[in-house]
Amino acid sequence: MLRLLKINNLALVEDLVWEVGSGLIGVTGETGAGKSVIVGALKLIVGERANQNLVRTGCNSCSIEAVFDLEQAESVNSVLDAAGLASCENDQLVIRRVIDTSSGNKQFVNCSPVTLSVLKQIGELLVDLHGPHDHQSLLCRERQLDLLDAYANAEGEANGCADAYRQLSSLKAQYDELANSERANEQELDLLNHQVEEIESANLVPGEEEKLEQNYKVAANSSHLMQTAAHIIGALGESENSAISSLSAITRMIRDLEKNDPSTARFTESFDTALIELEELESNIRDYAENLEIDASGIETLRDRFNLIESLKRKYGNNINEILAFKEKATKKRNRIESRGEELEKLSARITTASQKLCSAARKLSLKRKRAAPKLATSISAHLEELGFKKAHFEVTLETLEQPARTGNESIEFMFSPNPGEPAKPLRMIASSGEMSRIMLAIKSTLASQDAVPLLVFDEIDANVGGEIAQAVGAKMASLGDHHQVIAITHLPQVASRANCHYSVNKEFSSDGRTHSRLSKIEKDDRITEIARMLGGNTNSARKHAESLLDIAA
Repeated sequence: MLRLLKINNLALVEDLVWEVGSGLIGVTGETGAGKSVIVGALKLIVGERANQNLVRTGCNSCSIEAVFDLEQAESVNSVLDAAGLASCENDQLVIRRVIDTSSGNKQFVNCSPVTLSVLKQIGELLVDLHGPHDHQSLLCRERQLDLLDAYANAEGEANGCADAYRQLSSLKAQYDELANSERANEQELDLLNHQVEEIESANLVPGEEEKLEQNYKVAANSSHLMQTAAHIIGALGESENSAISSLSAITRMIRDLEKNDPSTARFTESFDTALIELEELESNIRDYAENLEIDASGIETLRDRFNLIESLKRKYGNNINEILAFKEKATKKRNRIESRGEELEKLSARITTASQKLCSAARKLSLKRKRAAPKLATSISAHLEELGFKKAHFEVTLETLEQPARTGNESIEFMFSPNPGEPAKPLRMIASSGEMSRIMLAIKSTLASQDAVPLLVFDEIDANVGGEIAQAVGAKMASLGDHHQVIAITHLPQVASRANCHYSVNKEFSSDGRTHSRLSKIEKDDRITEIARMLGGNTNSARKHAESLLDIAA
């Protein structure tokens, strides 16, 4: 249950510390007194987005803090654990929201910062808020199915059915995408085949490019190289004034030096070495020239090979290694496309299995729903009778679908006839807002024992209700208080008189001209005075009527 609610600088509420009791808690006050601020604070606690306009005028920030005592903390601890947060200590949970006009909004759970998404998950487990128009959700068929499943204790089967449907839908989408892309795949397959074959036919060898470039350069310049080599050979030894023949005369003079001066022998050795090297150089160049071939067809072959590699580089990569890597990637992609038929067969088999799983889950869900539907209708009818529908008729009809859907094998319709002799029609077609409020209250009463949410908040859902029916609404809300903590923001004295604890919200004006909303617990004579005000005024007859309402409640 909600143990404590603190509000600071939220709209008209400057400072509020509310120790909340158990059972049915009535909150009353004049229109505009600030009752909606309490509901707004609870909405912020359960994860509603915050608007900075909520900050009290003249203040930079506002804060809301709520302390919950949890008899069963497992579900909340599960959310905390998934978010990487510590579990509740002593089964107590503290939620705090801060709205700051300069630094933004923050939210904390047990003093740890959390995202708004995590706060919403926790809030859904703690508080169920119903406003004046929330009963419109009863007109939604999917919401009606949720209510039936809750009554039938079939939420697990419903979740299993929804999971099976999502899995089947995903597989079907994969199959359709693969099947519908056949034409595009065929075009892509043709391109991939061409690319792979073009690269494979080139028989590329890593490192080939550098060697080819060198060979092509030599072959392209072979004529010039042969002429140059011939000139060198002639200059070294073949011509009349060649270097080697000129050195022969120098040989005789070097020998003459050595004969007359033995100390010059070292000159002879150096000269002989130089002469030998020149002769070796001539011989090597002669061999090089003899090995050069002028082959026009060979040059053309090298040129074609070089142009082929350059063409492949423009298409597939900056060098041979990148071209070969492209071929490898294209080959793998081609293999995947070529195996599309096998993949479609695998997907088809998985779709069959998923479809069988969905049908099985839907059958289990249907069995529980069909058993629970008449019991739910009977129970709601009984509560409706207590709420003033003496001769009303309520039905829960199920219609089998052609194919299982995310919500199961059937659609649902809540059928209602408020008057005897009239056929039951869909709820969305006939019920007034006052009737819808009572129907929602009847459903909540029916599901009270199954509903795990500890705190129910009713924000003026008893509008358009009065007289004996208002008395019945008050009794029903008090009955809900046996199973839940119920906060009722109400203008009905019949509801307020049934409250275990009664609080009044009033506007006050301070000396500085500011307006403040105050929440006060009222008892005894003050409570009689407040209920008398709700009945029309603080007259003797109104006070006597208020006393009688409190006596009836007691």
